[in-house]
Amino acid sequence: MDRKIEKKKWPPKKIAGVAAIVLFVSVVMYSLIFGDRSSKLNVHSEKITIAEVQKAAFQEYIPIVGEIVPIKTVYLDVIEGGSIDTIFIEDNTLVKKNDRILRLANTSLLMDIMWREAEVFQQENNLRSTRLALEQNRLNLRRTKLQLEYDNKQKKRAHERAQVLFEKNLISKEEFKIAEDEYNYAIKSQELTIETQQKDSLFRRIQIKQLEENLSRMRSNLKLVKQRQDDLVIRAPVSGLLSSLNAEIGELKTPGTRLGQIDVLDGFRVRANIDEHWISRVEKGRNGTFPFAGIEYELIVTKVYLEVQDGRFEVDMAFVNEDPGGIRRGQTLHIRLELGDLEEAILLPRGGFYQKTGGQWVYVVDNSGSFAYKRKIKLGRKNPQVFEVLEGLQPGEEVITSSYDSYGDIDKLILK
Repeated sequence: MDRKIEKKKWPPKKIAGVAAIVLFVSVVMYSLIFGDRSSKLNVHSEKITIAEVQKAAFQEYIPIVGEIVPIKTVYLDVIEGGSIDTIFIEDNTLVKKNDRILRLANTSLLMDIMWREAEVFQQENNLRSTRLALEQNRLNLRRTKLQLEYDNKQKKRAHERAQVLFEKNLISKEEFKIAEDEYNYAIKSQELTIETQQKDSLFRRIQIKQLEENLSRMRSNLKLVKQRQDDLVIRAPVSGLLSSLNAEIGELKTPGTRLGQIDVLDGFRVRANIDEHWISRVEKGRNGTFPFAGIEYELIVTKVYLEVQDGRFEVDMAFVNEDPGGIRRGQTLHIRLELGDLEEAILLPRGGFYQKTGGQWVYVVDNSGSFAYKRKIKLGRKNPQVFEVLEGLQPGEEVITSSYDSYGDIDKLILK
């Protein structure tokens, strides 16, 4: 007798199929929810540079290029304008103090000197004439005074005689009064003459004093003008090497024009051009070093020129000890200029990554060494070799420091 076999609802094959589907869906869902969805890029390890973050001594400095210049330079400028008449010494010649270098010609100045000399001569004549007139007037007044004194004595005797005769009734009262009036007139006339003489002498002395003062001023002005004539001859103010002489016979030079310079060869200093970015950090007293002939020499900033031209400013530096032997004017030096003191810090070697990230993030290599991932950081000071790390990195970690230009916005680099 046949028996009906009931078909199972969940045969093993079906169960296995459903289980496989559920497992696949679970894996997909887990990947979607918990999986690494960051963008990745495969890179070859031999094509990148990996550097280790270290904690070490750090000093901020900048490399600059300096030029050897004389310890002192004296510039030759035109004081009194004119055309170049004679050149006594050629360029690049050693000169001694007060040596004549060149002479200028100035016709207008010569005419001015002649005119002022004529004025002085005329004023001297006026002074002599006034003194002569004063002396003549003094003699005339003296003669008049003598005459009045003589007349006064005569009138006095006549008055005394008239008084005696009047008392004896030998002359009339009218005759006595006439003699008395003439005597009184003589006295008053003498007093008036003396007063006139005193006032006239005072006036003449004042006039002479004024003339003398004017003459003194005119002579001083003439002396100054003649000094301007002396300025037409350009002389060496110091001993040294005459350089950069810019002069040709017949060339017109106006006051203030630079003719050249004299370099004092007693010693040397260093002048350097620095980017204006560092103008607030470079100050007097900063130290610098440079290698020369296998020896490290030290410099110190002695002067900072705050004028900025073409994005750069200048500093003067002096040798801390004696000048290195063998240096020459115009020679260039590669100087390490210190901007701070030596101190301990977390350091990251410099590299091409900075151009892409601006120092805001880097690719940090995982401990496994199989990949590197983005991490935000904060950098501080720097020198040509390292950056100071303020946040985001610890000593011992490794960072990709080569260029990031070909990585775009990739989050993770798989190292092959």
